[in-house]
Amino acid sequence: MLIGIIGKANVGKSTFFKALTLANVLIANYPFATIEPNRGMAFVKVNCVCNEFNKQCNPRTGYCTGDKRYVPVEIIDVAGLVPGAHEGKGKGNQFLDDLRQADAFLHVVDISGSANEKGEPCNPGSYDPAKDIEFLEIELDMWILGILKKGWDRLVRQLQQEHENTIRAITKQLSGLNVTETIVKDAIKKIGMNAEKPSEWTGEQLKKLAQIIRKETKPMLIVANKIDIQGAKENYERCKKMFPEYTIIPASAESELALKEAAQHNLIEYHSGENTFKIIGELTDKQKNALEYIQKNVLDIWQGTGAQEATNSAVFDLLKYIAVFPGSANKLGDSKGNILPDCFLLPGGSTALDFANHIHTDLGKNFIAAIDVRTKRKIGRETQLKNRDVIEVLVSK
Repeated sequence: MLIGIIGKANVGKSTFFKALTLANVLIANYPFATIEPNRGMAFVKVNCVCNEFNKQCNPRTGYCTGDKRYVPVEIIDVAGLVPGAHEGKGKGNQFLDDLRQADAFLHVVDISGSANEKGEPCNPGSYDPAKDIEFLEIELDMWILGILKKGWDRLVRQLQQEHENTIRAITKQLSGLNVTETIVKDAIKKIGMNAEKPSEWTGEQLKKLAQIIRKETKPMLIVANKIDIQGAKENYERCKKMFPEYTIIPASAESELALKEAAQHNLIEYHSGENTFKIIGELTDKQKNALEYIQKNVLDIWQGTGAQEATNSAVFDLLKYIAVFPGSANKLGDSKGNILPDCFLLPGGSTALDFANHIHTDLGKNFIAAIDVRTKRKIGRETQLKNRDVIEVLVSK
C-alpha cells in the first residue's frame, strides 16, 4: 500500500510529509522545491489488542503507547502540480507519473487561500482554495485520459481486426494504474458505452471513462491545511458544502511538525492524533508561546492537528483496509518472547487464507485452518476477517 501526497506548490505538502515521517526534506515556498519524490513511513493509529489480554506488546515495526498501536504505512510526496500539468506545464508529466503506483491520495490544499493558482504566496483570503480541488480533479482525469488515448486509433483498429476483448485491452492499456477488468467493465456499463464498438465512442465518453477510473483506482481525501490562519475556517465550511463527495479534514501541518519535533527533543510528551500534550522539559519563552498558540488555535478548536486523522482515513475509510494481529490461542509471543510483535494491514474482505499468505507463502501452501484467538473458535480458509482480529494460522507439518 502506498499513499500519495499531492497538491499544488506552496500549500504545505512537504511540511505535511515531514510531519508524518520526520524525514529530512526540503521545505521552501517556491514551485518545485521537491524535484525527486520523497518517500517515507507514516503511521496509522490502531486500538491495540494487548490490553484485552493484560499484556504489553513488543512491536517489531512501529510502536505502541498505552493502548494505541502505530502501524507503518509508506507514503510518497511529489512536487507541486500546476494547472496544465497534464500538458507538461511545470514538471507536470513527470510528477503525475510518479503517482501511478499510489493507492490513494491525500490532496493538501491551502485552505487559507494564501497561495495563488501557480503556488505563489499571496495575501490570505485573496485566492479561493475551492479552485484547487477542481483543478486537481481535472489534471488527474486528463492525465488518465492521456494514457487511455495513447495509441487509441491503433488500439481500435487492432480490436476490430483481431476481435479481441475491449475490456481486457483497455485494462492492459491502464495496467500501470492498478486497474482491473471489473473496474473497466463497470465504468463502461455505467456510461452506457457499447464495449463491442469502441470505434463509436466519443471523446466525451472517454473523458467520463477516465473520470470513473480515477475515482475507483485513486480515491482521494482533502487535507484542509493552514486551518489556523484567519479566514481558513470559513473556506473550510464552504468547501465542505461545495464538495460533499469528499472527506475534508481540517489540518495544521506546521503544528504537527512542531509538536513532533518538541517531543523528539524530550520537551513535551505528545502522541499523534491527540488533542493535548504534556510539558516535560525546560522551554524558552518563545517555545512556550508557540505551544500555547498550537493548543489554543489548533488542538482546542479542531481536536487535533489533522495529520493522524488524514492518514487513518486514507487507509481505513478510502481503502477499506483492516488491521489483523497474528497470535496464538496458547501464547501471544513469538519464539523470542516478543508479545504481539506484528500487526498487518490487509484489504477489507481478506480471508484467513489471505492472511496466511500475507505472512508467508509457505503458510498459505500448508494452511489447514485458523483460530480466532479471542473466541478460541476454529475458522476456515474462506472466513473473512474483521478489523483488530487476532488470528492463529494452523498448518500441516
